[in-house]
Amino acid sequence: MYSEWRSLHLVVQSDLGHLSVLHSYPPLVGRDVANAVVRPLGVTLGTPSTDSLLKTDKEVKWTMEVLCYGLTLPLDGDTVKLCVDVYTDWIMALVAPRDSIPQPIAKEPNLYVQTILKHLHNLFLPSLPDQMHPMHFRLCQQVLTAVQKLARESGGGMARETWEVLLLFLLRINDTLLAPPTVGGGIAEKLAEKLISVLFEVWFLACMRCFPTPPYWKTAREMLANWRHHPPVVEQWSKVIASLTSRLLRFTYGPSFPPFKVPEEDANMIPTEMDNDCVAQTWFRFLHMLSNPVDLSNPLTVSSTPKFQEQLLGVSGVPQEVIQQHPCLNQLPQIFFRAMRGVSCLVDAFLGVSRPRSDSAPPTPVNRLSMLPPTTNTTPPHSRRHKPTGVTKTASKTSTASITHQPKVSHQPSSTSPLSSPNQTSSEPRPLPAPTRPKVNSVLNLFGQWLFDAALVHCKLHAGLSRDNSMTALATQTGVELRRKGSQMSTDTMVSNPMFDANEFPDNYESGRAEACGTLCRIFCSKKTGEEILPVYLSRFYMVLIQGLQISDYICRPVLASIILNSSALFCSDIKGINVVVPYFISALENVLPDRELSKFKTYVNPTDLRRASINILLSMLPLPHHFGKVKSEVLLEGKFSNDDNSLHDKAVTFLSFKLRLVNILIGALQTETDPTNTQMILGAMLNIVQDSALLESIGGSVDGSHALAKSHSRNNSGISNASGGSSEATTPDSERPAQALLRDYALHTDTAAGLLIRSIHLVTQRLNSQWRPDMSISLAALELLAGLAKVRAPGGLSADRKRAVSSVCSYIVYQCSRPAPLHSRDLHSMIVAAFQCLCVWLTEHPDMLNEKDCLIEVLEIVELGISGSKSKTSDQEVRYKGDKEHNPASMRVKDAAEATLSCIMQVLGAFPSPSGPASPCSLLNEDTLIKYSRLTSTSRKNFRYFVLDNSVILAMLEQPLGNEQNPCPSVTMLIRGMSGRHAWTMQLFHQPRGARASQKVFIPESRPTPKNDVGIRLNVKHRPFPEEVDKIPFVKADLSIPDLHDIVDKELEMQHDKLRGVMAKQIEYETTLEHGSEERRGSKSFPDMLTDCKPPSPSQEFQTARLFLSHFGFLSLEALKEPGNSRLPPHLIALDSGLPGFFDDMSYLDLLPCRPCDTVFLFYMKAGQKSSQEILRNVESSANVQHHFLEFLMSLGWPVEVGQHPGWTGSVYTSWSINNHNNNGDSIPPDTGGGVFNGEKRVLYYADALTEIAFVVPSLTDCSGGSFPTVDSDSQMELLPNLLKQSNLTLELFPNHSDNVAPAQRSPTVKSKKMPPGRTIPPMGPETKVLVVWVERYDDIENFPLADLLVETSTGVETTANSSTSTRPTTSGQDVQVIFIHPLKTGLFRIRLHGALGKFSMVVPLVDGMVVSRRSLGFLVRQTVINACRRKRLESDSYNPPHVRRKQKIAEVVNRYRNKQLEPEFYTALFQEVGVSSLDRDPTPDEL
Repeated sequence: MYSEWRSLHLVVQSDLGHLSVLHSYPPLVGRDVANAVVRPLGVTLGTPSTDSLLKTDKEVKWTMEVLCYGLTLPLDGDTVKLCVDVYTDWIMALVAPRDSIPQPIAKEPNLYVQTILKHLHNLFLPSLPDQMHPMHFRLCQQVLTAVQKLARESGGGMARETWEVLLLFLLRINDTLLAPPTVGGGIAEKLAEKLISVLFEVWFLACMRCFPTPPYWKTAREMLANWRHHPPVVEQWSKVIASLTSRLLRFTYGPSFPPFKVPEEDANMIPTEMDNDCVAQTWFRFLHMLSNPVDLSNPLTVSSTPKFQEQLLGVSGVPQEVIQQHPCLNQLPQIFFRAMRGVSCLVDAFLGVSRPRSDSAPPTPVNRLSMLPPTTNTTPPHSRRHKPTGVTKTASKTSTASITHQPKVSHQPSSTSPLSSPNQTSSEPRPLPAPTRPKVNSVLNLFGQWLFDAALVHCKLHAGLSRDNSMTALATQTGVELRRKGSQMSTDTMVSNPMFDANEFPDNYESGRAEACGTLCRIFCSKKTGEEILPVYLSRFYMVLIQGLQISDYICRPVLASIILNSSALFCSDIKGINVVVPYFISALENVLPDRELSKFKTYVNPTDLRRASINILLSMLPLPHHFGKVKSEVLLEGKFSNDDNSLHDKAVTFLSFKLRLVNILIGALQTETDPTNTQMILGAMLNIVQDSALLESIGGSVDGSHALAKSHSRNNSGISNASGGSSEATTPDSERPAQALLRDYALHTDTAAGLLIRSIHLVTQRLNSQWRPDMSISLAALELLAGLAKVRAPGGLSADRKRAVSSVCSYIVYQCSRPAPLHSRDLHSMIVAAFQCLCVWLTEHPDMLNEKDCLIEVLEIVELGISGSKSKTSDQEVRYKGDKEHNPASMRVKDAAEATLSCIMQVLGAFPSPSGPASPCSLLNEDTLIKYSRLTSTSRKNFRYFVLDNSVILAMLEQPLGNEQNPCPSVTMLIRGMSGRHAWTMQLFHQPRGARASQKVFIPESRPTPKNDVGIRLNVKHRPFPEEVDKIPFVKADLSIPDLHDIVDKELEMQHDKLRGVMAKQIEYETTLEHGSEERRGSKSFPDMLTDCKPPSPSQEFQTARLFLSHFGFLSLEALKEPGNSRLPPHLIALDSGLPGFFDDMSYLDLLPCRPCDTVFLFYMKAGQKSSQEILRNVESSANVQHHFLEFLMSLGWPVEVGQHPGWTGSVYTSWSINNHNNNGDSIPPDTGGGVFNGEKRVLYYADALTEIAFVVPSLTDCSGGSFPTVDSDSQMELLPNLLKQSNLTLELFPNHSDNVAPAQRSPTVKSKKMPPGRTIPPMGPETKVLVVWVERYDDIENFPLADLLVETSTGVETTANSSTSTRPTTSGQDVQVIFIHPLKTGLFRIRLHGALGKFSMVVPLVDGMVVSRRSLGFLVRQTVINACRRKRLESDSYNPPHVRRKQKIAEVVNRYRNKQLEPEFYTALFQEVGVSSLDRDPTPDEL
C-alpha cells in the first residue's frame, strides 16, 4: 500500500531531540542543576495566578534544557515529578494559556510544544525491571493523559508540524516500551493498553484535523508490527476497527442495513465530527495497520523484530530457537485468536449477521480447566431482524487468560461459547444475512487472504493435488513422522516449520484457526441466489473444509466444531461444487451426532449447539443420495490428504452409496439426542427420508445399493479418516465410531423403504414410551411423525409393525392418564389429545387392523379410559361394569378426544370416502331435496316429523305414500343429524325374505280348484222320515184315538181343505220352478262364486311409518317418554315442534357446522426482487410468470374443485358447504394459468381425508379483494350478506337472515332473502387455522416478503370471535401466522424456511427450518406440516371445541328451544294424526316454504 513511500522509522530512531546540554556533563552536575532549577518552577505551578519566572526565549530554552535532563533522573526524589508537572502545564498553552505559562511559550506554542514532546520521550526510556518504581507508572500516565487532552482540546491551534511531532512522539514511546520482549511486571506490560489507546485516539483526531501523510501511515504500520506480542495492541486494534466499521456501514449501506453496535466508550474514540470520506480512508488504512494478522501464528516472524534480536541475541548470543521460547510468546495463541475474532466481527458486520460478543479469549489450556461443562439449557435467542447488534467489551483488561476469563466463562451463556457462530441461536431460526450485504467475492477480496491463511495455519499439506495417483503422496516420510510426533502431544496441531517444536505449545493456534474457518463458512453461506463466486476462492475454501474436517489421528476438534457450527446453510446455498465435500461432512457427522456425551468437544463449544448445527447439515444432505442416485463425483479427493496407500486406488463413489451412512447417522442421532429442539428436528428428517424412499420405490426408482454400501462405507471412512487397511473398524485409540456399530445393526433393515419405515416405527415408539413421555414438545413431534408414517405407502409393511405403533400410542395414553393428579395440566391433556388424534390417523389409514380381536379390544379400552377415566377390566379377574363405574375422565378435552376416536371407529372406518366423494363425509341430501323428489303434492318442510333420541340425535322422518307400487311395503325416509354429521336413510318394512319377495306377488291369495261334476253316479232317492218297518206295525187303540181327517171333514171343511190343497200345490210348483231355475243358474255360473267365496283382506296402502319405526325400535315405551328422575336430561325420546319460528334456521345452522376440522392454505409466488403485494399477486395470472415446478407443486397438494358445487370447505365461510347446486358454468381450467385460477372465486385446490380437509387458495388480483366472496352480478346477492361484508371488515356474522341463504341450492340471484332475528350468529369455529406457503425464486427476498399486506388477502371469515358484528377485522400479526417459504435450488431440490410464532406449540414437523426436500415429497411434506400446524394451533387454543362437541352443543340448544312438551297421551295422539294436519287450513309461513 505504501511501497512508493519512505518510512520515517530511521528518522524517529536518529532523532536526538530528547538529549540535553547537561548530558555532556558528569551526572552529578546535571542532577544538581536540575534539582536547583526545577524547584522554583514547581512552586509557581501551585499558584496559577502567579506570573512565570521566565520572560524571554533564552530563559525558556535554557530552562527546557535542564528540564529535559531532569526527566532522565532517578525517581527517588521529586525532581522528575516536578519536571513532568511543568511540562504537562506548559503544553496546555495550545489549549488555554495561563499566567503560569511563560510568555514566549504562549506566543509560539507550537514551536515549544514540539520541543517539549521530544523531551518527554526521556520519561519513557526503559529501566531495569527490578528498579521499576511505582511513581514511574503514574508519571507516564500523567503525560499520556496530558497528550490526550492536548489532542482533544487544541482545536485548530495546533499546526501540522506539531501534529506530526505528536504522532512521532507517540510512535516512538510505544516502540520504546512495546517493541522489546515483554518482561513480567515491567512498565511496558502495565502501560501497554494506555499507550496504544492514546496513540489510536490521537491518530483519529489527527485524521480529522490534519490527515497524516503516507509516510506516517507506513511508519505506524511497520512499528505496530513490532508490538503485536502485546495482547492490548491487538485488543485495541480490534475495538477501533470495529468502531470505524460501525461508522462506515452507517453511511455506506444506509439505514436499512442492520446497525453494527459497539460499546459507547469504543465508539467515542472516533471523533463524531469526522466526515464520511475521512472515515472510509481511515478505516481502510487502520484495517491494514496490523499488517497480516496471520503472522501472529508464527513465533518466528514475531520474534524476528530488531528489538527481540537486540535484547536477546545481541546480549548473550542466544540461538533463535531459544528466542522463540521466550515467555512473552506464550500469549501468541490468544493474541492470534483475538485478531481473528476481530476480523470475524468485521465480516459479520458486513454480512449483517453480527451479534454482541462477550467472549474474547480462546479456550486456552489454562482456562479450559476452569470452564464449567455447558448445560443443555440454552439461553433464549434474540431476534436479529433489523435490530441493533454489536460488540461488547471484555470484562477485564489484564492479559493473563486464567485471571481474565475464568469468572466470565463460568457465567457465559451457551449461545456465546468461544466457537459459537454469531448467527447460531438456540431455539430460533437462524437470522438471514442482510439483503443488501456485499457479495461473497467482495468480502473475500477484503479479508480472504487473511482468513484462508489463518484457516490452514500449521496444516501439513501435500504438494500434489492432481488426478495422477503418483502425485498424491509426495510428503516425505520425515514429514509424516514429524506430524505423528506432534500428534503424540496434541492431536489438534499441525506444524509447518520443522524448526518449531510443537511440544512447547500443545494447544496453540487452533482457536484462531477455528475462528477463521467458521468465518469463511459464514461468508460462503451468505451467498446470494444466482451469485457467482470466483473459482480460486471456492477451491481454497474446499481445501480449508477438507483439512478442517479431518477425523484421523490429526483431528482438530475446535476447527471441526467451528466448521459445523457455521455451515448449516452450506449445502442449500447453490454453491458450485459443494457436493465434493459431502463425504468429509458425513465422516465428521459420524463422529459428532451418534456420540452422546461429546466430552472431547465440551471444552470448546456447547454440545447442544454443535449437535443442532450438525442436524441442520444432515437435513440439507439427506435428499442427495436419492436425488443424484448413481451420479459419481468428478473430483477424486479421497486419499489425497491421507497417508493410507490403500486409498490411492479408490474410485469415485456414487451419491447413492451415502444413503445408508446418512440414515445411520440419523438413527444414531435420535438414539443419543437429549435436547428437545434437536430431537424434533431429527423427527422431521425421519419422515422426510422415509417418504422420499417410499415414493422413489413406488415409481420404480432403485434405492437398492446395500450390496455395495458396506464397501463404500468402510472405504469412505478409510479414505477420509486415515484408517488403515480399508477396515470398517476404527483403528485409532481415541476415535470412537458409534456409527460403525449402527451400520452393522441396521444395514439389513434400512436399505428399503419398508425396512426404514419399520425401523423408524420401532425406534420412535420405544422412545415415546420411555424418555420422551414427560416432554410435551418432543411427544407432540413424535406423535406427528407416527401419524405421518401411517400415511407412508411402503410395500411390504407388516401388520405387526402397525399394531406396534397403535399399541405404543395406547400405552402412551395409559401412562399419561395414570400420572398423579398434581401433574395433570393443560399441557399434559394436550399430549393425550394429540395421542388420540394420532390413533385416529392410524385407524383410518389402516382400518383392517381392527379386524384383529386383540387390537380392537386394546383400542376400545383406551377409548373407555378416555371417556370414563378408568378401564372396566383392570385385571384378569376384576371387571367393573359401566353402570358401576364413576365417570371421572382426565379432563373434558380428553373425554372429547376419546369420543371423537370412538365416533371415528364406528362411523368412519370402512366408510370413507363415501360414494359422494371425499369432500363431505355427510349425506348431500336435506329436507329440500327429499321433498323435491317425493310423491307428496305439498313441498312444505312441515311434512317431516322431528324427534330427538337420547338428547344427541335429531331424526327428521318423511312418510311417503306408496302410490301404485306393485309390491307395497311401509317405507320411511330419515335425515339423521348427530354429532358426526347428517345422514339420510330410507327404511322399508318387509315380512318375507328376499327370495320370496322376488318369486311371488305380495298380498294376492291362492285360487281355488275347479269343481268336477261328472265324478260318480247321481241317484234320485226319496228320503223317508221313518224307516219302512214303521208301516208294518199294527195300530193300537191309542193310535186310533185321534180321528182321521176324512172322518171329521164336512162339506164346509172340505171346501177349505181343497183351497188349501190348491195353494199348496201351487206353492210346491212354484218352489220347484225356483229350484230348477236356481240349479240352472248355478250351473251356468263360474266357480267359485265371488259373492260367497271367503277372501283375505286387501293390503293396506297407507302407513304411519314414523310411528311404526319408533315402535319397532322400542322408542315408544312409557319409560322412554318419562323424565329421568335423577337427572336434568330430557327423556330418551322427545318430539320437536317444527312449527316454531326459527326452527329450520337452526337446522340449516346445524348443517353448516363442519364434521371435520377445516384448514386453509394461501399460496403466493414471489419473483426475484419483488417487494410489493400487488406484484406478487399478479405473478399467478399467467404460467409465463411462474416456474413450472410451482404448478407441479400446486397439483401435488390437492385436486381442483368448483367452488359453486363443492360440498366441503373452500377456504371461505361464504362459499363453503354447497350441496346439490348443479349450476355448472361450464368453464374449464384455462391452460395458461399460473395458479391464479384457484383464487377461491370459482375454483380452489382441495384435499381431504377422513379426519381433516384443507383448501389451498392462490390469491390473485381480482375484483374481490379477498378472492373468497360469491361473484354474482345482482343486487339481491348482496342482500345475502350483512352490510359489514360490503366493507373490507369481515366478521363472523355469517348469514344473519333466513336459513335458505346458507342452503346452497338457494344461492342464486333470484332468491329474495328475509332478515333473520338480530343477534343470530353461527357458533365460533375455533381459532383461525391458516398457513401461508410462499414460493420464493430468490432466497434473500424472504426478508422483504410483505406479510402484513398480503394477510389482507387471506380472509376466511373466521377471523373474529362470535357475536362481534361491530368489530372490524383484527390486525393479525405476522408472528401469529405460520409461513412456509420454499426456495427452488439449481440442483432440483427445495430449501425450506419457516416463519411463525414462537412458543411451545410452534415447532411443527415434518418440515424443519433449513431442511432440503426433494421434488417427490415436497407436496406431501408441506401438506402434512400444514395439518400438524393447524392441529397444534387448535391444541393451544382455550376456546376450541372439536366438531362433534360443537354439533352436540347445537343439538342440545335445539332441544331446549323447540322441544314439544306434551304429556304421554298427547304424544301418542299426535303419532296417529297426519303430520301438519292442524296447519292444512292456513297459508304456509315463510319458514315452511
